[in-house]
Amino acid sequence: MPTRIDIGEAPEGILELENNEILEEFLLALEAAGASPETIKAYRSAITDFLDYLGDKPLKQVTIRDVIRWRNQKLRKGFKKPRQNEKRGWQVTLHYYTLFLRRFLEWLGLNIRIPGVKKPPRKIEALSDDEIERMYSAARDPLDKLILDLLLDTGLRSKELLGLRVKDIDLENLVITVKETKYGRERKVVITPRTAKTIRAWINLNRLKPEDKLINLTYPGLYKRIRKLGERAGIPREKARPHVLRHTFATRALRRGLSLPSLQRLLGHTDIKTTQVYMHLTIEDVRREYLSILAGNKCPKCGREIPVGAKYCPYCGTEISAEERALATA
Repeated sequence: MPTRIDIGEAPEGILELENNEILEEFLLALEAAGASPETIKAYRSAITDFLDYLGDKPLKQVTIRDVIRWRNQKLRKGFKKPRQNEKRGWQVTLHYYTLFLRRFLEWLGLNIRIPGVKKPPRKIEALSDDEIERMYSAARDPLDKLILDLLLDTGLRSKELLGLRVKDIDLENLVITVKETKYGRERKVVITPRTAKTIRAWINLNRLKPEDKLINLTYPGLYKRIRKLGERAGIPREKARPHVLRHTFATRALRRGLSLPSLQRLLGHTDIKTTQVYMHLTIEDVRREYLSILAGNKCPKCGREIPVGAKYCPYCGTEISAEERALATA
């Protein structure tokens, strides 16, 4: 887990200020302690939501009852933002909001024990081999291919990808030094010769210098480009996202035999428990393969193993008759 930021205690008399002024003082303390802009933004969102619920009630008068009522209201109704209206989404949000609010009240010296909200199991989505091929086929320019190669080859986070500079890439040894990391810990990732060739061509095409950014896009620009790729490839909108490509890298790496500790290092996870979520997908792969072998379920045309109950062979596209499916599951 990331190291807890030490922000000390609030200055004496701070509770005499207006609620919004107290919040700003807290955020300044976070910034002074080295918190990232993303962390500060997350705290602002969480605490602002609680303060909006309080209305005109001063923080110095807050009780555990106020916190529980705020929490219960969110559990019932969720949040206003459309993406957070899906139940699992706003439960995850409330889990973190509760942690952030607890830290804020601790800083103020208010003795209020906030009950936690259990975080629902993480939902991992990854692209299939067929979807990956369709994404590449939908690429319309060298930048599309560069983005796909890098994300599927390294599992970089969006911020890490967009923070890469030419000097961070060792094309001879096929290693990239990642500096713009989530927790500020520099790490190295490996690329394939194919991706190195794509990078070299991109650098030459754009005459990039060592200090130049490899990909000159904003996060919205990157997201939009991948979404457009997904639309052209017929990929569901929820799967055409940068982070899904990171998940795809991780699941493919495990399927090919990479050890969990090695994957943890490449992904930059501080806790191997975070990496273990990808094991659920690979175990499901093993289950499907095992059942297919037991059933002797093979394509009548190409002879390769196919999933139990499949209507079409995923390798050659041959339609599997109802009789053949019934025999395979008997």
